[in-house]
Amino acid sequence: MRVVVVGGGVSGLSCARLLLRAGHDVTVVSRDPVHRTTSHLAAAVWFPTAVGPPDAVARWSAAAYDVLVDEAAAGVPGVVMRETLVLYRDAARAGPPLPDWAAAVGPVRPARRDELPPGYPAGLRFAVPLVEMPAYLPHLQERVVRAGANRVTRHLTGLHDVLDLEPDLVVNAAGLAAGDLVGDATVFPVRGQIVRVRNPGLSLSVRDEEHPGGRAYVHPRSDDCILGGTLEVGRWSTTPDPEQTAAILARCADIAPAVAGATVLDTVVGLRPGRSEVRVELDRDLLPVPVVHNYGHGGAGITIGWGCAGDVTSLVAQV
Repeated sequence: MRVVVVGGGVSGLSCARLLLRAGHDVTVVSRDPVHRTTSHLAAAVWFPTAVGPPDAVARWSAAAYDVLVDEAAAGVPGVVMRETLVLYRDAARAGPPLPDWAAAVGPVRPARRDELPPGYPAGLRFAVPLVEMPAYLPHLQERVVRAGANRVTRHLTGLHDVLDLEPDLVVNAAGLAAGDLVGDATVFPVRGQIVRVRNPGLSLSVRDEEHPGGRAYVHPRSDDCILGGTLEVGRWSTTPDPEQTAAILARCADIAPAVAGATVLDTVVGLRPGRSEVRVELDRDLLPVPVVHNYGHGGAGITIGWGCAGDVTSLVAQV
């Protein structure tokens, strides 16, 4: 079929990639170049965070984990397996039983005492994919284009604006704009501010999802470290907040003391596409052609994106 995918971030491009593999004629419509998408700013470490519904997220995240592990093994630009430490202030949180997400990953073990920063009684060690989006997204886009996809740059006022491309089916993977395109008022921004610092020599990702000062994570990349972050529901501002920058630096120094005093390279803000539950479903009533929705991933785009794209491809096959 002729499929128009609306959205040029990781969700839209992963859908396009799988639809092309299934033999469809694909056109990707996006308002922004790939380097201006929210996906480009993401810290992008596999870890289910603030997204639902739980059963579907477990399935999507497991599928995405497998795809990214294979890509890391194949040397896909930007994808590496990163040893990770999740910290708990309550030792009981580290299990047994292990958290639900642990079923999707490889071996998970309790952190040794000498692996824990001051003030933490427990943690879990494991390895998960880390994706450097400035390298990965352009590569994914190139793969999609080389596989035969057409690209159209266009600002849409509604999903009907793509009907002149004569699609047999439309995939709505437009991120935060997806709700406006279809009149879904349940979509909201989740503001995320992160700080990029020079890597002081770290190779271990560290996170504390329940730090009293707010979420704290340190993700080493090839040339820098991403420190974060915020999950501010309903806030639209993309201007970095200096007070938040200082707070992020302080709490990240709690979980990874080596970043204390690290050189700050910049501070960036992205607006994640929030929704109470991710919407992946077939809609036959919105347009004269069927629509498959795929939006509301919040801050878990890289964690569940390939899994959601698999479901999108299956729904297209039903049509």
